[in-house]
Amino acid sequence: MAFSKENIRYTLNGILFVALFSIAAIQISQIDFIKNLAISPLIIGIIIGMIYANTLRNHLPKEWVPGIVFSAKQLLRLAIVFYGFRITFQQIMDVGAAGFAVSVIMLTTTILLGSWAGMKIFKLDRDTSILTAAGSSICGAAAVLATEPVLKAEPYKSAIAVGTVVLFGTIAMFVYPFVYKTGILGMDPATYGIYVGGTVHEVAQVVAAGGAIGGAAADDAVIVKMTRVMMIAPVLIILGILISSVARKSGKEAGGVKLVIPWFAVWFVVMSGVNSLEIIPATIVNDINQIDTFMLTMAMTALGMETNAEKFKQAGIKPILLALLMFAWLIVAGYFVTKWAVAIF
Repeated sequence: MAFSKENIRYTLNGILFVALFSIAAIQISQIDFIKNLAISPLIIGIIIGMIYANTLRNHLPKEWVPGIVFSAKQLLRLAIVFYGFRITFQQIMDVGAAGFAVSVIMLTTTILLGSWAGMKIFKLDRDTSILTAAGSSICGAAAVLATEPVLKAEPYKSAIAVGTVVLFGTIAMFVYPFVYKTGILGMDPATYGIYVGGTVHEVAQVVAAGGAIGGAAADDAVIVKMTRVMMIAPVLIILGILISSVARKSGKEAGGVKLVIPWFAVWFVVMSGVNSLEIIPATIVNDINQIDTFMLTMAMTALGMETNAEKFKQAGIKPILLALLMFAWLIVAGYFVTKWAVAIF
């Protein structure tokens, strides 16, 4: 046991080791050049974790490994729960029916398209397909991390999915404002904000793409994006039910298939509800979010430490092609869905 009397010291050493890397990731994210690119400490954490995994990992005492695994799994669940303090139900109400409709339609179609195309067209395994689809459709790296425990996926598959989010989300961050400024989109700032919030991958990338225009574009982009973030919970619960149903029908573990309910996703909604009541001072909520960012960075760093480059070579280019397909879908279908929703609602 990782936290038994004999092993707890080694496990804590492993956790502290991950924490030190995470502190470095946060410091790097504050460098002006990195900050201007809106690269979050989560992404930097997985990168430096992977660099370590493929260079010096063999020098790590094996007794410390449970601490790394704890950071990548149990600590991750706790971080997702407290991620709820970034959202209020009032924000979702403020964006209106148009923003909510765009979020629901684009999330649903993207995750279904990505999962189906990954398995049927690109012949990827189930976990890589769903993780990549979740990252594109919900909220980037955080969604990949939240989905991993439900699938019980191997860490390298999550790292692959995160890599695609970084690639195409970064491209979107620069492409969206550029195209808007050409006038081709024919959108006012508020509509553009809904478009960005409903289709760009990471929260930080949405902030950058919306902030490049400012005003209503920036505000609506973030609110619509947080609506997508809120949908992590129902998506994971439905996914858990589907996984149990498929396992039962296929006869796996006959009579012993348990319903997979990601309780951390349920508690995520509860924390959002608590935040919506505004009973906790804003300064404390801000502190919680700072701590949560650190825990998420630790989870991503630990994930990187568990990822070997050979696994990426085995995956090949197919995950990137899948992410490219979803990126194209988000841009094109998202444009028409946004125009329709704004016209209707």
